[in-house]
Amino acid sequence: MLAIFDYKAGNQTSVHRALENLGIPNKITNDPEELNQAAGIIFPGVGAAGQAMEELHSHGLDEVIKHLIRDKKPVLGICVGCQILLDYSEENDTKALEVIPGECRLFNPSWTDYEGIPIRVPHMGWNQVNLHKECRLFKDIDPASDFYFVHSYYPAPGDQFVIGTTRYGIDFCSIHGREGLWAVQFHPEKSGRPGLKLLDNFYNYCLEVADAQ
Repeated sequence: MLAIFDYKAGNQTSVHRALENLGIPNKITNDPEELNQAAGIIFPGVGAAGQAMEELHSHGLDEVIKHLIRDKKPVLGICVGCQILLDYSEENDTKALEVIPGECRLFNPSWTDYEGIPIRVPHMGWNQVNLHKECRLFKDIDPASDFYFVHSYYPAPGDQFVIGTTRYGIDFCSIHGREGLWAVQFHPEKSGRPGLKLLDNFYNYCLEVADAQ
């Protein structure tokens, strides 16, 4: 089973439906025991970083997720769940979870696209992810595939944690982390077949880890 981490940051239902479509057993929960027993955890989120961290702090869930990560539980962060794994977010001047070194920054609307036209903030639409490292999540996914983005802030982790980038005004990090702890700025649950394949790849990785233990 995959656990969808419930910290009232939205988007859990969309992820649940995507996993149901794949036939992957899952549960939306914030119960520490259920999270610990799950094969892996999806850490989604939409909205503001400050609000998300306040919810985590107020229920002690920040320490729950950090403990699970320290214990090498497979985790996939999505959107805000990707951003707040870093040290800090410019959004709401927020101290984040400090799991991966780096910060989350606001897009500059003076940046331009390939045609010299100023970008719109938030970034909304379909874009490719250019991998800088091999990543299990992208197994059997066409490199030309597009994924769905909607965000005003982008992750800027330490260089050693950058796995893939996307072009929007600048080449920003759109997937970061390490094996077993991945964080994507786009929404795989809203990205059609490539996004579903990514979620399926994550689940298969979780099963492999569970079988090896």
